[in-house]
Amino acid sequence: MATVSATRALASVALPSRPGLNFTYGVYECATNLEATTVIEFCRLPAGAIVVDGFIRGDDLEGGAALSEELDFDIGYAANGAVAADPDAFGNLGVTTGDAVAGVRPEAGINYRFQGVLKDGPLTLTRETAMTATINVDAETGGTGTLYLGVYYLMP
Repeated sequence: MATVSATRALASVALPSRPGLNFTYGVYECATNLEATTVIEFCRLPAGAIVVDGFIRGDDLEGGAALSEELDFDIGYAANGAVAADPDAFGNLGVTTGDAVAGVRPEAGINYRFQGVLKDGPLTLTRETAMTATINVDAETGGTGTLYLGVYYLMP
């Protein structure tokens, strides 16, 4: 399993942690078709962060024919010493086509809001934690482009 990191996931990046609502993000440029089991670390949240919402957006990374697309990835978080990794905490996205859908998604691309554990309310992370995407099945063709993950969180 390979782990790759966006610049904002690096330890040298300051974490926004003022009281109230905060936002952080990470952008990762997929220069190659990422192999299955690759983990992308997008950004980190500070200890005590209460995740209330988030999203992943990006280019249509799957260039296969409509009935043969394969890209499958999940959105979650890495282990932080207090809890185990939960690679699909915010979404087990299944096969992600990125195709435009009339009346729903007017242009090709990836656009998903966090769900998963957030359906039961906010998630509190007691230690600094990396937000991740895990590639389960690589794209049939293509696989290159930009992914952008954003997280809204509260600090007490």
